[in-house]
Amino acid sequence: MDVLPAPIDPVPDPWPMSGLTLRTPRLELRVEDDASVRELIAAVHESGIHPSSEMPFRVPWTRADPRHLGRGIAQYVWSNRAKASPDWWTLQFVVRAEGRVVGLQDVVGDRFGVRREVATGSYLVRRAQGRGYGTEMRAAVLAFAFDHLGALAARSEYVEGNPRSAAVSARLGYRDDGTATIDHGDARVTEYRVLLTREAFVRPGWELRVAGYTDDLAGFLAADPPDWRP
Repeated sequence: MDVLPAPIDPVPDPWPMSGLTLRTPRLELRVEDDASVRELIAAVHESGIHPSSEMPFRVPWTRADPRHLGRGIAQYVWSNRAKASPDWWTLQFVVRAEGRVVGLQDVVGDRFGVRREVATGSYLVRRAQGRGYGTEMRAAVLAFAFDHLGALAARSEYVEGNPRSAAVSARLGYRDDGTATIDHGDARVTEYRVLLTREAFVRPGWELRVAGYTDDLAGFLAADPPDWRP
């Protein structure tokens, strides 16, 4: 007799993001799992991210009660997992240098199959800052987006008082794409928006190594298949 759900063989991977890994000369970017999120939380508590006199983030999440900060990080990651679909997804890469977790780099696709654009965001713990890791990890996800997913453009933004993010964007070829006034806690601040096209991307002098980009994952992301190249 017929049964539901219908049998299928082989059973598709229910979460094809899990094996995706990007490697650069110094960094490994692997899509998060619960174990790596715990490592990330530990690294954030151990080293911090920025001086208390600064706020480089659009949402001032680092001001949360330290007792609950880790829970907030985990819930943010889990919520992005739960919302993921071909229409909207986030690849959340936990970044390692010399085997130690140093930060998070994400790539967001909103109606990617139609728009062919991604957005990026990231942070590094303080002990890993000033070494060029921020540029290297953003270059890694841009190369992956342009050369594997089939993206045509990438967007980013930063708030005033975040010169590191501005410098990374400039090095990689982004151009100004407008500003907005946002509320930053109790203050009004300017948010700067930047845009990078595939053609304008200032490519690094190394080749990105990619593992775990499968047909199932390409379908989930509404992206180009693994054998595609621009």
